[in-house]
Amino acid sequence: MKALLIPLLALALTACKDEDAQDTSALPLTETAVGHYCQMELLEHDGPKAQAHLAGLPGAPLFFSQVRDVVAYMRMPEQSHEILAVWVNDMGVAQATWDAPGAANWIDAEDATYVVGARVVGGMGAPEVVPFSDPEKAALFARTNGGNVMRLSDIPDSAVLAPVNLDGETNDTDFEKRLRDLSRKTGE
Repeated sequence: MKALLIPLLALALTACKDEDAQDTSALPLTETAVGHYCQMELLEHDGPKAQAHLAGLPGAPLFFSQVRDVVAYMRMPEQSHEILAVWVNDMGVAQATWDAPGAANWIDAEDATYVVGARVVGGMGAPEVVPFSDPEKAALFARTNGGNVMRLSDIPDSAVLAPVNLDGETNDTDFEKRLRDLSRKTGE
């Protein structure tokens, strides 16, 4: 009897452990998906999107309006939850266009090939990091739009963490110069 009880107990514990595993499958984009940073509806923005699944938050991934934003999120040290999976739109599939990147054409961010530094901007107006499942399609995109083809781990921090000057905005150096000039005028 004892010999039978131990394997049954082990089987029961294994089954409980399997039930606790969090599903990190990519979820399709819907009208209710909003960007983690901007809190705006994703379907209103051009370019590829991303989603990150966090430990302890089953069925509620963080969605991102731009792929560069999820790469930045992955690299920031102050995350409150472990990142279990990150999915990005595959821009190499037939149905993916810049205006409509697709609702269900997700690929694992680690498996994607990216074009960095292309002459394209994502949904929030910043330069975009463009993912592809097929390295040849990434290379073709880079030949057409500029940029470099690379893996996720090779994307420089400056491509995703550096400030972005949007059209018509001044950079920090210009702002600092104007502040210095203003302080000199008021000190006369």
